[in-house]
Amino acid sequence: MPDTPGTSGTKTHGSAKAMGALTVGGLVVVTAYSVALGSNGWLWFGWVVLGALFLTLVALRDT
Repeated sequence: MPDTPGTSGTKTHGSAKAMGALTVGGLVVVTAYSVALGSNGWLWFGWVVLGALFLTLVALRDT
């Protein structure tokens, strides 16, 4: 997959962009679920884990 320029001037790989989109999409889904049906701790925990994995992926790509 070709690299695309990121917002900070560095290259962002397609897999990192896909993981970022999944993380943001997950936040939207968890927030909508919490508003509609009430908060669920496991959903928020899962989103935090997904966000941590995304940040790790980005940090490893930059090295």
